[in-house]
Amino acid sequence: MTRIDTDICIIGAGSGGLSVAAGAVQMGARVVLIEAGAMGGDCLNAGCVPSKALLHAAASGMGWEAAHDHVRATIAAIAPHDSVERFEALGVTVLKGFARFTGPRAVTVEGTTVRARRIVIATGSRPRLPDVPGLTETPHLTNETIFDLVERPDHLLILGGGPIGMEMAQAHRRLGCDVTVIEPFRALGRDDPEAVAHVTASLKAEGVAIEEGAVPVRVGRSDHGIEIVLDDGRTLAGSHLLVATGRVATIDGLDLDKAGVETTQAGVKVDDRLRSTNRRVYAIGDVAGGMQFTHVAGYHAGVIVRSMLFGLPAKARTEHIPRVTYTAPELAQVGLTEAEARAAHGAALEVVRADFAGNDRAVATRRTEGFLKVMVCKGRPVGATLVGPEAGEHIALWALALSARLKMSAIAGMVAPYPTMGEISKRAAGTYFSPRLFDNPNVKRLVRAVQRFVP
Repeated sequence: MTRIDTDICIIGAGSGGLSVAAGAVQMGARVVLIEAGAMGGDCLNAGCVPSKALLHAAASGMGWEAAHDHVRATIAAIAPHDSVERFEALGVTVLKGFARFTGPRAVTVEGTTVRARRIVIATGSRPRLPDVPGLTETPHLTNETIFDLVERPDHLLILGGGPIGMEMAQAHRRLGCDVTVIEPFRALGRDDPEAVAHVTASLKAEGVAIEEGAVPVRVGRSDHGIEIVLDDGRTLAGSHLLVATGRVATIDGLDLDKAGVETTQAGVKVDDRLRSTNRRVYAIGDVAGGMQFTHVAGYHAGVIVRSMLFGLPAKARTEHIPRVTYTAPELAQVGLTEAEARAAHGAALEVVRADFAGNDRAVATRRTEGFLKVMVCKGRPVGATLVGPEAGEHIALWALALSARLKMSAIAGMVAPYPTMGEISKRAAGTYFSPRLFDNPNVKRLVRAVQRFVP
């Protein structure tokens, strides 16, 4: 049995684990990185990268084969940045295989024992299968397998109307498939209903069938492929089935009990410093049981690097974390939705909005659908909702505003280039101040006094 002593051992080479490894080793720490599957994790190989590549290919009018060639080429272009070779060149010891804890500070992998001062669990998540009779016995796809389809589905059934389901619905419809989305509740249920209505209307206009409030009670094979029986007695039939009903933390087989690491239904139990019940063991990203986004894993990496390397009491926050659904139109959110903000702040809340129809660049490019809605309490934004062209790009400004706790005056004082879509944020800030300036009798009296008495 080979033994390695190190400062930091990271289990999982997805976005979070790679960020910790690269940062720590370049600042002088000894780092061991363990990965059982492909470097880059779900994001590179079966998540963010291939899904956005497929969306782009579909929107660009590529055919089925060309679109999947583009997906593979995109992964191949990014893969060297996440490769074993790059991280070994940085000084990281990379071990391939499944890790298991053998004690509070030790793990084993493929005949090697790694003893570390700090251990980071960054094993991510895997697709969650709903408890629907017949599903496990019926051929189905997940995000881990749908990008490997050789032939185009005639009719793709999608269980789940969340971001993954809606993105894949639009992409496959544009690639020539019939598509039906089955959602037991409301499509994109976490998001602002007014914004969601723009997305669902767009998908329906393109020919995607969206069955909301449709509860599947049985899944099985049919003469033509797959059939789903709903609780209202209807049967939906298709050639292929994609299951997009959420994700579950990957903690199986880690023997966490041997390290004194407690878990919950969501994943590893952590405090606000992302430490587990074993203070030497951290968990980041999806496995930490919170928001499941690649950029959250990267953010978590920065939090624990400050803690592990410099002893700083860094804590993870959530109120400034944005999320985006990359349909057309895009839907982006940071902080509280309007409903959440009204519940939290009551009468102190003000909601201001600006429509893309009033944005000159949007008019010039004929992309006027959508709006920005900002929730403001005592002069500070507490949430922002964007639906429309490039919403994911424009939400970053409001993520900064929430992260830095900026006031609306900071946004109003920003000079945005003209004409740009980004002017919509400045217009929203102007809308917040307009009644305070133009409808205020005290302001008008002050202006008249200045004009009368100031030479």
